Amino acid sequence: MNRLFRTAAAVLTATLVAALAPAARAADPYEINVILPLTGNIAFVGTTQLQALKAVEAYVNKTGGIGGRPLSFVVADDGSDVKTALQLAQGLIAKNVPLIMGSSSPQACAAIAPLVLANGPVHYCLANAGQTVPGSYEFFTQFTNDAQLAVLVRYFRERGMKKIASIFSIDGGGQDAEHALTAALALPENKDVQLVAHEHFAPGDIGVAAQMTRIKEAAPNVLIAWATGGPAGTLLRNERDAGIDVPTVTSTGNLSANFFKQFGAILPTNLYFAAVPYYSGESLSSGPTKAAVATMTSSLAAIGSKPDMIEISGWDPAMLVVDALRKLGPDASAAKLRAYLLNVRGWVGVNGPYDFHANPQRGVGEANVVIVRWDPAANTAVAVSKPGGALLSGK
Repeated sequence: MNRLFRTAAAVLTATLVAALAPAARAADPYEINVILPLTGNIAFVGTTQLQALKAVEAYVNKTGGIGGRPLSFVVADDGSDVKTALQLAQGLIAKNVPLIMGSSSPQACAAIAPLVLANGPVHYCLANAGQTVPGSYEFFTQFTNDAQLAVLVRYFRERGMKKIASIFSIDGGGQDAEHALTAALALPENKDVQLVAHEHFAPGDIGVAAQMTRIKEAAPNVLIAWATGGPAGTLLRNERDAGIDVPTVTSTGNLSANFFKQFGAILPTNLYFAAVPYYSGESLSSGPTKAAVATMTSSLAAIGSKPDMIEISGWDPAMLVVDALRKLGPDASAAKLRAYLLNVRGWVGVNGPYDFHANPQRGVGEANVVIVRWDPAANTAVAVSKPGGALLSGK
């Protein structure tokens, strides 16, 4: 009898364990691996994008997770160092993960790209600068520098400002933007636009007085001063010291609260950015885009944060990947994720409608670009163009 009881108990225990095991596995977090610069010279970008990922994580987990499993972003710090980012990516690839998000610099993403282009995993770069390979496993956040500069030149041309000076950093992001300006100026619509001064600097330079003197002598009516973070501060400080007071464009990566807190006292009177539809505010015409903005805004508020261009650069890619995983299931391979993303058309995020056929590997392009001007009195950026760069009345 005892033997029979023990046998029955063992069978019951085994049955319960078998029944409960799938439920236990289902409750395990679904991990998405992320590489971000949380320390080092572009830490302000990585830490801001991390806030966006935390907000996405909380929102997703409140709305069912991924296949019933809670979402967890597992973040590694690359220290703003390309070699460290590459080593971290190599370690993740060795583990056969289906997806890597990050890093936040064009240089880091360019170093990772050769490892993933043909066979994966899916690599979603959280820097917008860089050249895409259509059909590959590498995707980029937001629109290209080509789209930004084309829309910026169009906006100023329509305002009658056709004498442009430029100064670009010689790093990957600066070179990409410089090539984009060259392409924009070559468009037939810009045949009357002149590049009257064309300067460069290294991100580590402590001053660019000589370059700014030459720019002032060229008498431009628009200055493109392109860099991110501390190097952008160097440009704008030297612009002020040189007595240059013209509408100035700088990298979209500077459209963040941290940048304005650090450099607000030295900013030009009229500072412009190529931004996303979020900055159109109440003039947003798309209901789905408004809904996406409302979700992001409330989710960030829940963790004590506010939207800015850097938050948005992390938000939409994360939400798009989550949408893919919810449809494909948490066991989706890199190949299935890639195929899904390549065929996204009509998905709407904070950046508006995405179309990966029209804009390979990114989903958004010129039609998603809004020109904004920084308003220091209101402590916010104000839209001065329609999507695509057409003038708003009175702007």
